Amino acid sequence: MNLQYLKSFFVTVKLNSISKAAKVLHLTQPGLSVQIQSLEKELGITLLNRSNKGVELTEAGKIVFDYASTILSLQENIDRDLENLKVNRKNLLIGSCKAIGEYALPCSIYVFKQDHKDIEINMEISNTKEVIENLINRNINIGIIHGDIHEKNIETIKITKDRLLLVTSLPLMKDSISLDELTKLPLIFREQGSGVRDTVIKYIDPLLPIDKLNVIYELNSMEAIKSSVISGKGISFIPELSIKRELKEGILKEIKIENLDLICEFYIAYRKDYCLTPFESDFINFIKSSRRGFC
Repeated sequence: MNLQYLKSFFVTVKLNSISKAAKVLHLTQPGLSVQIQSLEKELGITLLNRSNKGVELTEAGKIVFDYASTILSLQENIDRDLENLKVNRKNLLIGSCKAIGEYALPCSIYVFKQDHKDIEINMEISNTKEVIENLINRNINIGIIHGDIHEKNIETIKITKDRLLLVTSLPLMKDSISLDELTKLPLIFREQGSGVRDTVIKYIDPLLPIDKLNVIYELNSMEAIKSSVISGKGISFIPELSIKRELKEGILKEIKIENLDLICEFYIAYRKDYCLTPFESDFINFIKSSRRGFC
């Protein structure tokens, strides 16, 4: 069995899209289709039914997909261990959501590195949805995400929680507002796939339809949102750990929402079928502990 074709099939199913899978695999869409068709021909079965809604597994496809996850994980472990044996390399691949990765995690990596000088650490910062996709597609081995997820092959462990604050830099804002008053304020929102956005929706949508909020624009960077709020362009929900200094110095101030406290929860995530190296396990245990030293 051609393992590259098997990987193409696996990623296509996970993303439910030929076009998205082709982009991730750096293939053209026709090229990806040919690989899947070649795998089907090799196995003598149809694996996928294709439509304008995406792809759907056949009964045979479901069997192959379940085995594909294990086979690809074993291949990855073999390749990794052989490569590390050749060069004695310890490479820690981390993906992090922006709320943790842009503000808290750099200090943790610095502290961890002091006791593990032989480990090369590479961190990619994106939103929670993209971190999960990178885990599933095996681009990273460890992810730090905002909010829990329910993926079949992903293990999650809660590491910390934080308050999600509505903040402003404008001096005339009230200290406390009702939900009805919130609908009249100019909100800057995070993009689809962001854990911050999902947390806001989780708490507010049961009380007030989220489309009632006055969202003036969306940004995919917590730092860009913070800068916009500081310059008076609008208000936004920002995790407290991201704005400790600004709150202390009075650059930003919290606007309380009556009878409502928003809490962010952060998790470390990894694939269940992936065999963690000793140094990856050490990093997970470190992040779970009080020694992590978030900034």
